[in-house]
Amino acid sequence: MKQMSRVFVVSALASALVACGGSGGSSSSGETGSVSVGLTDAPTMELSSVNIAFNAIRLKPADGDWLEFNLDETGVVDLLTLQGGVTEPLITNEEVPAGVYNEIRLIIDTDNSYVTKESDGGSQFTLAVPSGEQSGLKLKGDFVVAADSSNNFTIDFDVRKSIVNPPGNALADYMLKPVLRLVDNLEVGAIEGTVDYATIAQTRGTDDAEGTLADCEYSGAVYVYEGADVEPIDLNVSRDGANPLMVVPVTAQESGSFYEWTAAFLTEGQYTIAYSCQLDNNETDETLEFDGQQNVSVVAGETTVADPIPQP
Repeated sequence: MKQMSRVFVVSALASALVACGGSGGSSSSGETGSVSVGLTDAPTMELSSVNIAFNAIRLKPADGDWLEFNLDETGVVDLLTLQGGVTEPLITNEEVPAGVYNEIRLIIDTDNSYVTKESDGGSQFTLAVPSGEQSGLKLKGDFVVAADSSNNFTIDFDVRKSIVNPPGNALADYMLKPVLRLVDNLEVGAIEGTVDYATIAQTRGTDDAEGTLADCEYSGAVYVYEGADVEPIDLNVSRDGANPLMVVPVTAQESGSFYEWTAAFLTEGQYTIAYSCQLDNNETDETLEFDGQQNVSVVAGETTVADPIPQP
């Protein structure tokens, strides 16, 4: 991962979070820079929509007063529509004092934030976002806005890791514990590929050299891990470390018999990918069976095409 890339992972009881960066001087110099922040999602599978109502973004200069940007025009955003590299702008080319900032807060409307599930007929479920409306969701840590420059960033909101349903939760049907990454748009690339789901499904449940493989339970997902030669494991949000960076469901091609997938906004470096067609509960440890494990290099500004799964 490049030194200039900034990646923040947040696990606070909340919704989304934003930040901006660059390199520049002091906010008291009178110089300014512009900041643009977009939002994207590392996909989920169980829910059919995750709707977050955004009210405002606040930025705190290290030696100045809070700056607040109203997000009324952004309104309610279904995070599940922001997949495969799609983004939603939160603020665009906002002029702010150049210099060091040390905190960001995102204010949301909790009453108008909710999730839905197709498996329950599209029913709407409440979503608890503690502190999201009062003090806001907090991100503390220094970042810099460069003078006389445009700084563009994307917040990767990993919904699959962020939505939990803890036993005995009296606040709402679901709870939001956001896991977010902030990336500089100049420092990221993507991986895309295809999966021959029909072939994999046909071979499941049959004896092979390694024994009997479990039957497929759905069309599956590609698991992305930071680093090369990582041993694939399931996702468990309560586990410290070792989790996949993201889990990307595959989708049927509009024309063709394969399924396709895209993992976007990855900082430059080495990654391990693997595919599983077994269901994965993000709150429990499970032993999944993986296909098509391979190492993939990501280059900033480029899209790397992974080998087909399984390889022909």
